Amino acid sequence: MEKRTIIAFVLSFLILLIWSYMYAPKKQQPPPKVQPEKPATGVARPAETPGVQVEPLAEAGKPAPSALTPAPESKEKLVTVETPLYKAVFSNAGATLKSFKLKKYHVTADPNSPFVELVHPGQDSRGFLDISFGTRPGQNGSKILYHTNADSLVLGPDSKPQDVVFTATTDEGVSIKKAFRIYPDKYPIELFVSFSNPTEKNMEGTLSVSIENIPASKTKRYYSFTGLSLLLNGKLKEVKQKKLKKEQKAFSGHIGWIAYEESYFITALIPDNPGEGVFSGRSLPSGDLVATYTAPPISLKPQGELSSRFTLYLGPRDLTILKQLGKKLDLAINFGWTDIIAKPLLYVLRFFNQYIHNYGVSIILLTVLIKILFWPLTHKSYKSMKEMQKLQPLMAKIREKYKNNKEQMNKELMGLYKTYKINPMGGCLPMIIQIPVFFALYRILGGSIELRHAPFVLWINDLSAPDRLFHFPFKIPFMSPPYGIPVLTLLMGLSMYIQQKMTPTPGDPTQAKFMMFLPIIFTVMFINFPSGLVLYWLVNNILSIGQQYRIVKRLS
Repeated sequence: MEKRTIIAFVLSFLILLIWSYMYAPKKQQPPPKVQPEKPATGVARPAETPGVQVEPLAEAGKPAPSALTPAPESKEKLVTVETPLYKAVFSNAGATLKSFKLKKYHVTADPNSPFVELVHPGQDSRGFLDISFGTRPGQNGSKILYHTNADSLVLGPDSKPQDVVFTATTDEGVSIKKAFRIYPDKYPIELFVSFSNPTEKNMEGTLSVSIENIPASKTKRYYSFTGLSLLLNGKLKEVKQKKLKKEQKAFSGHIGWIAYEESYFITALIPDNPGEGVFSGRSLPSGDLVATYTAPPISLKPQGELSSRFTLYLGPRDLTILKQLGKKLDLAINFGWTDIIAKPLLYVLRFFNQYIHNYGVSIILLTVLIKILFWPLTHKSYKSMKEMQKLQPLMAKIREKYKNNKEQMNKELMGLYKTYKINPMGGCLPMIIQIPVFFALYRILGGSIELRHAPFVLWINDLSAPDRLFHFPFKIPFMSPPYGIPVLTLLMGLSMYIQQKMTPTPGDPTQAKFMMFLPIIFTVMFINFPSGLVLYWLVNNILSIGQQYRIVKRLS
């Protein structure tokens, strides 16, 4: 039994070490020194373009009023839109997004670093957003130069929603209108699209919607998802970036939304009236990931009009914001097999932080709460270990007597455990049970926007990144950059060593030697883990030391 325990520990730590190596943070290049953009203030000021009226979005279920047909544009025109939350740049080439910067989020923990950019078009990109009607996706609208009603738009905190409207006519004679409704106080953008057929011939085709992005090559990632996703028949479906490089993926069914996801942010397109359709995901030579939703074929009759409404979301993967959206986009926040544990832990952390305003202290309180919940189990474990220590002389005699008969020795040892009602695995049980909590916290710290760049104290200014005191120009073995002194990790290793010294020595010499190396193994393993996770384990060890001291003193 003890040898099986050792094998189980060795395999567990081997898996954790390999996992730590595979998902260690990638080396970050220093961001370009760009002056921070100042939040825009003021009121909306749409430009007055001759020949085009500023029109409101159509009411739900009603087509938008026909726009006047402007003269064709001859060159690309950029429209800048600023709100207190973001700065967006639209292009009249395809009526797509060229840039979308979040003003509340920076590239690094330095408040002077550039804002996070959510639109990363590649060289062969058609633009972030492509909506077309035709026999194949992208044949209408993706390269057309649209006429627009605005040169720029600035919304202050008290501004009313404003519309940015793009109109154009395809070579086939189809009139296209895209109207974006911008809100000053929220990330979602309402999008109204209409296709009009002013000709005398019937036009057959499909409505296709594509969103496109290229994953940032310098993104710091832990165990988090990057790729395309969709809500298919009410369930989340994720397609990883690596799979798309090998082959195109296609799914058919009831599609609620399509999205591109990265560690902390998401860009999604949500139809107001989801229905049956086909989703296709592919990777372009430039590395762009393209998610396309294609509706069933329809007929655009002469003098007829087809209209659709969408919600465009570019912003943080914030559980509260996505839930408030009411489109089931919150299902995109998925913590894998730990989801059932991770989300309650995240809610508890957010609850504590509402009053404390420090996620480091919130993690400490969460650790105390978990320790209280596990207190009876841990108490029973330490008591079992203490009883095991009393049996060491009898166990030593059995090992000596049956050293040449392993089978009989195991039978005698099991009989001894049964006689004294001791579980030999009792000492390991609390650690095994806490492993799911550990993995759940790992997923939270690697993919929750709440903990991104969340400061704690002193040099620890990002609980989602490894702690480093000072930065060294030379490499340190087993350490991912930046290189420095992992103070929290060393303190955690020290706490494990103290805890190990207080634990009764196993009767098996091999097991005893292995247990001596545990603090070193954990220190090396944790050296690249998020500082928030190391903080949790350190506080847990300190509480365990106090509990163990109390139990040993009472049983002495």
